[in-house]
Amino acid sequence: MKILHLSYSNYLGGASIAAQRIHSSLKKINLDSKMWVNKTNSKDFSVDGPSSKSTKLLIKLKSYLVRNFFKYIFNTQSEIMHSVSIIPSRWSKKINNSDADIVHLHWIQDEMISIREIGEINKPIVWTLHDMWTFCGAEHYSENFRWVKGYFKENRPDNESGFDLNKWTWERKKKYWQKPMQIITPSKWLANCVSKSALLNNWPLSVIGNPIDTDCWKPINKKLVREHLNLKENAQILLFGAIGGSKDPRKGFDLLIKALKFLRTNKEKMPLELMIFGESSPKIKPDFGFPVHYMGHIQDELSMQIIYNAADVMIIPSRQDNLPNSGIEATACGTPLVAFDIGGMSDIVQHKKTGYLAKAFDINDLSDGILWVLGENNHDYLSKNARKETINKFSEKKIAHEYQKIYENLLI
Repeated sequence: MKILHLSYSNYLGGASIAAQRIHSSLKKINLDSKMWVNKTNSKDFSVDGPSSKSTKLLIKLKSYLVRNFFKYIFNTQSEIMHSVSIIPSRWSKKINNSDADIVHLHWIQDEMISIREIGEINKPIVWTLHDMWTFCGAEHYSENFRWVKGYFKENRPDNESGFDLNKWTWERKKKYWQKPMQIITPSKWLANCVSKSALLNNWPLSVIGNPIDTDCWKPINKKLVREHLNLKENAQILLFGAIGGSKDPRKGFDLLIKALKFLRTNKEKMPLELMIFGESSPKIKPDFGFPVHYMGHIQDELSMQIIYNAADVMIIPSRQDNLPNSGIEATACGTPLVAFDIGGMSDIVQHKKTGYLAKAFDINDLSDGILWVLGENNHDYLSKNARKETINKFSEKKIAHEYQKIYENLLI
């Protein structure tokens, strides 16, 4: 059985990393898995990406031209990424001529392959969704519910004007995707969205989490890692991280700022410090009232493992999220999470067993959760449970065998 993964990248962003980990987990149980991408930094022979400068330039040019063209005809106040997937790429022809038995799609937008070409693939398809794009219009996360009943003039949001890009993109999906594909969602929340969507509600659907190598991502002596990072041994360190997370409203950094200010002004004094990864120190820094360490963009896994292990708690204040890799990485390292009870966070966090789930967007409850996790009688208990539950739910071998069953059923 030969598995072919199609992903925009195998290292850029959470979706690409998740796709790479799925591919790697399949190889570890001796499945014949390979990956085709538009961008790669891997020397792994099983990951195939463009090698010529002209091809790499063309990939960048397609993305730039399409994004800027539709920017002028589609007016919206939304900062959510949009993809129209309109330019032909020849991927479907290459896939159909390959020896693959199963085609496994991941995040394939930003003009990697057109909507029409996806419908032209004539092999069994498994599609792991890493956001909402597949059943929405052009948007990757939806701020409304047009995707439930369909995209019509009557349900267009007031903050959009000009050409209805989302309606046009959704109608092209409806036209070209006539054959149902096997949909996989990493979280129950996203599965629930799929089952309600006008586009995919009758397609086969399963929930399979994103895998992580728990032999690699594991607890490390906290004293040693703090010495390595020049952090105080007795400080209570909070962690927040996302690529450009402070600028993305969906990641809720503004809510975290409010919660930490509430802690500073309304709760007992604690030796708090904050670590932020995924961005460099800004010119104008928010005043938290306690030390903040900007760790920058981390490129290697060992550095990330050290950062997770240096923290006492990781905070994920997202307004929308599927199944963030950072949450699974942190709990694999034994670092409890505090998050709002939204999206796929309940797939990672068991309330007051592996972390704390605050009421959605309740700043007071989020700050209470931080204090509760940092309590003397809670932290060690939560840390051990977080690690144990991550191994039980997201270990590579478990996830790989779940995918293997999906593939085998498609080939019967």
